[in-house]
Amino acid sequence: MNELNARYLPEDDALRLELHNEVHARPSARVRLPALIVFVAVLNEGVERTQEWAHLKTLPGHAHLALERLNGNFLRLRCDGFTVKWERHTEFTRYSIVQPMPAHAFLGAKEPELASHVVTDSAWLRAIPGKTVAAIHLGMLPADLNAPNILAQGQAWLGEGAVVGSRMGNNMQGQPHSCVLTHFRLGDDGFERMLVLAPAGSSETRVGRISQRLLELETYRLMALRGLPVAKSLSPTLSQAETHLADITARMEHKGDSDQVCLDLLVSLAARTERAMAEHGYRFSATRAYADLVNQRITELRERPMEGTQTVGEFMRRRLFPAMATVAATAQRMTSLSERVARTSALLRTRVDIATETQNQVLLEKLTKGQELQLRLQSTVEGLSIAAISYYVISLLFYGAKALNAMGLPIQPEMAAGAMVPLVLWGVWRTTRKIHDKLHVAVN
Repeated sequence: MNELNARYLPEDDALRLELHNEVHARPSARVRLPALIVFVAVLNEGVERTQEWAHLKTLPGHAHLALERLNGNFLRLRCDGFTVKWERHTEFTRYSIVQPMPAHAFLGAKEPELASHVVTDSAWLRAIPGKTVAAIHLGMLPADLNAPNILAQGQAWLGEGAVVGSRMGNNMQGQPHSCVLTHFRLGDDGFERMLVLAPAGSSETRVGRISQRLLELETYRLMALRGLPVAKSLSPTLSQAETHLADITARMEHKGDSDQVCLDLLVSLAARTERAMAEHGYRFSATRAYADLVNQRITELRERPMEGTQTVGEFMRRRLFPAMATVAATAQRMTSLSERVARTSALLRTRVDIATETQNQVLLEKLTKGQELQLRLQSTVEGLSIAAISYYVISLLFYGAKALNAMGLPIQPEMAAGAMVPLVLWGVWRTTRKIHDKLHVAVN
C-alpha cells in the first residue's frame, strides 16, 4: 500500500494494481510517416523468457537489459534510429521493428527489396527463438488518397498477386483517413507485404493504431487457421468412430453379442473419443477465440470499398470464415460423438442393471425356497428331537419306578412310565417353544 492509500483508503487487494494497469499493458505504437515496420511472430512453445531476454540484449545499446523488464508481456526498446517492440502471448511472441523507410522503397517503386534493409540485420531476425508463424513487411507511406493511380502504385509496390484493399475510417470531414493494400502472399524472402497510405501529416498515434490493428489481424488470422489441419486430420477418425458406434448400437438392438462384449467395445470407443477431445479441445477453443479477434479487428478498421478490389473483410469472409466453419463443425461433431457414446453407454448400463436385477430376483426366490425347505426340515428335526428327548426322559422315569418297586413300594414301573408319557411329551414340547420364543426376542 502506498502512502496515499494508507491515508485515504483501506488496504489494497493483492491484484488491484495488476488489474488496473492491464489496460496499459500494450500501449499503441507511435509511428511517424514514412516508416517500415518489420514484424515477426514466432511460436513460443518451449521457449523461455530468458532465451528471449538474451536475444533482446544483443540489440545495440541494450547489453545491460535487466531480466526483470520482461516480467510483464510487453517491452519497447529504443535504439539509435529505430525501436523494437516485444510482446509475449500465450502461444506466440511478437517482435516489431519500426524503422525509417529505405529511400528506394517509396510509393512508385516496383516491388522494392526490403529484407536486406532491416536495421537489425537479417542475422538478428534469424536468431529469434521460436518458430515463425507470421512475418510481414508493413510499409506506411504518405500519399494522396484521391489520386487516380493509387491502386496501380500499390500493386507495383506489393508485387504480383491480386490486391485486396480498402479505405479505412473517417476523418473530421467524413472522409477515409487512410487505405490499406495487400495480397496476403509470401514473397521469396519469406515475408508478406502490406501497404498503408495516409495523408502527409497524419498523427503518429493514428498511424500507430492502424499498424497495430493490421498486424494483429494477420497474426490472429494465421493462429486461427492452425485449427484447420487438425480438423481435417480428425475427420476420417471421427467417421470411423461414428460407424463403429452405429455398429455397436445395432448389436445391442439385435442382441448379437453379450452385454460384456458391447460394454468392452463402448469403453474402448469412449476412451478414444475422450483422448481426441483432450488432445484437440484446446486448439478448437483457441481457434474460436482467434476468429473472434479477427472479426473485432475487421470491425475496428471501419472499411470502405475501393473500386476494383475486394475489401479485407470481404476477403476474410470468403477465405477465412469457411475454414472456421469447418473447425467449428468438427468440434461440434466431436462433442456430439462423445455425447452419443455416453447415451449408448447409459442404455447398455440400464440393460445390464435390469438383467442383474432379474438374476438377483431369481436367486432371491431360490434362497426363499431353500429357507422354506430348511424350516420344514428343521420342524421335522425338532419333532424327532422332542420324541427322542421324551423317550430318554420316560426311560429315566421307568428305571426310577423300577428302583422304587425294588425298594418295596407298590409301584408298577410299566404303568407309571406309560402314565407319564403325555406329560413328558407336553413338557418337552413346551420347553422347546420357550427356547424358540427367547431366540426370536433376542434376534429382534
